[in-house]
Amino acid sequence: MILTLTVNPSIDRLARLDTELKRGGVFRLPMAEDMAGGKGINVSKALHYAGEKTLALYPASDSGKFTRLLEVSGIPHEAINTTNEARVNLTLAEPDGTTTKLNSPGMTLTKAHRRRVLEKLIHHAKRATWVVFAGSLPPGVPRDFYVQCTEAVYSVNPSIRVAMDTSDGPLTEVVRAFPKVRPFLMKPNAYELGQIIDQDGEELEAAAAEGNYLPVAQAARALNELGVSEVLATLGEAGAVLSVKSGGCFAATSPSIVAQSTVGAGDCALAGYVMSRERGDSYQDALTTAVAYGAAATSLPGTTIPYPEQVHPEAGRLWQLDA
Repeated sequence: MILTLTVNPSIDRLARLDTELKRGGVFRLPMAEDMAGGKGINVSKALHYAGEKTLALYPASDSGKFTRLLEVSGIPHEAINTTNEARVNLTLAEPDGTTTKLNSPGMTLTKAHRRRVLEKLIHHAKRATWVVFAGSLPPGVPRDFYVQCTEAVYSVNPSIRVAMDTSDGPLTEVVRAFPKVRPFLMKPNAYELGQIIDQDGEELEAAAAEGNYLPVAQAARALNELGVSEVLATLGEAGAVLSVKSGGCFAATSPSIVAQSTVGAGDCALAGYVMSRERGDSYQDALTTAVAYGAAATSLPGTTIPYPEQVHPEAGRLWQLDA
């Protein structure tokens, strides 16, 4: 089973605009579409749609709108009841595919709430093969909470594979905990990779966009040297780089698509990679699957998660890098 934890879940509200968004303008929107979201939730959705066994854990009201949205979707889930409703994130989608996100900070999690999160996490981690920690942390949660979560799951299941996808302060704390505690897999984008190794993330992404993937590969390899077994660096339109501590370094580009929304694309890429590795696929196949899942998500509106028939890893390109 692939377990996911979304500490800061969200009701993702999509509003489609008929014209270009202009600051100070007045827009009349059609009925907004609400979906249960958050990075770990998105990962579990993609896994479930692909037939993988998964469970999405999240702190929120077990009878609120967020939980009701998940029940309708059929995604296996379990609320860690806080009585509070999940935050609402608004996505404004323009006709050309440009998306503007307005994210709320989330509800405050008390010490008692955090204790219940760890208890549920430990309970389910005992029978999981992977656990994915993904997304931001809400107010009141210590920046090292993902470190605490990693320690907790390793204490009951040393063989579990921890995948980490976070940024800013929580990411800094994860890296600061090396080598005592470290995830098996990290999925940074170019900016987050730059945060980790103290490089300019914009320069890393720009180099990849021009076809030079070596700087990203070298940055990912630096994470391998810190003990992270597998590093999947997602690069938007430029695809992704995979660096494996015990293996090689590879780059892959996505199939040609018409972009509608980049929201959730990185989450889907992570889901594609983890499910592929769970099935025993090669590193190369896992990378092309990850990139294809990210591309498929980008071709869909809002936070829509693709089904397997919408994903085409055979249409991408893969090559090995010398890093």
